[in-house]
Amino acid sequence: MRFQVFQVSRKGGREKNEDRMGYCYTQEAGLFALADGMGGHPEGEVAAGLALQAMAAIFQRDAKPVLADPLKYLQDAVLIGHRQLLRYAQDKKLHDTPRTTVVACVMQGHNAYWVHCGDSRLYLVRGGKLIARTRDHSYSELQEALGRPAPGAERFNRNVLFTCLGSPGKPMIDVSGPLVMEPGDKMLLCSDGLWGTVSDVDITAQLAARPIADAVPELVERALRNGGERCDNVTVLAVEWEGSELPIVNAAPPELTVDEDGFASTIQAGPGQVDARGAMDEEEIERSVREIQAVITQRSAAKKTSP
Repeated sequence: MRFQVFQVSRKGGREKNEDRMGYCYTQEAGLFALADGMGGHPEGEVAAGLALQAMAAIFQRDAKPVLADPLKYLQDAVLIGHRQLLRYAQDKKLHDTPRTTVVACVMQGHNAYWVHCGDSRLYLVRGGKLIARTRDHSYSELQEALGRPAPGAERFNRNVLFTCLGSPGKPMIDVSGPLVMEPGDKMLLCSDGLWGTVSDVDITAQLAARPIADAVPELVERALRNGGERCDNVTVLAVEWEGSELPIVNAAPPELTVDEDGFASTIQAGPGQVDARGAMDEEEIERSVREIQAVITQRSAAKKTSP
């Protein structure tokens, strides 16, 4: 598997940057993920970090060296991240649960699979055209999908979400794929700090015209300029796919190392997360998996017995 990665996160006009991003891979599969901790709730940076740690831990456990079912992995990993946030709030006796959006993509073989919850987005550009984009779980996106955008809806309702990780109810999770990748395809994951002030047309044009190492910094700077003094944090992770038949290569930071199983990851506990459980261990993963399976079983039984 051959790919190039470029990632950057810039603090806008907010008090702190609650976005988190990272990627991990084996020789035959890669996970790329981004989370945006939600303001108005406690410890947004912890929420984003825990969500990514859960995804990375389960990827490391299951990608040997590929995932047997990438779509199921993405669905389960996001749900486990959600349950980690609920457990964290309970353990810390918080009055509210830390919350986050998340978007993630698995590249394996010739295919890409992705998942999202909330309004962090994925864009896929091929040959100068936008061929895929996630749809936010927001009021404004729903109105647009229904063909009746209200005047001013984007300005006043862009940040009103139906769902996120850490919410009291089960989060809404959308998974997509497989989509067959072609050499030169560019995948971009971003927080709403980018797409909130830079249009889809401009994002597509920049990715189409320039290498990701040039396009991403320009997009981030443009978002910060357009957002002004009150600009949101801007976080972007971009991947350029070069093929699955070639040896692995990436733009990994120099401190990234590959272990004896061929696994490497940039997803670590971020600032303020030293006491936030750190990395998930095997027992914790298994407990979360059992809890999710129990909920699924209960719901299936309820459907069978309902009139």
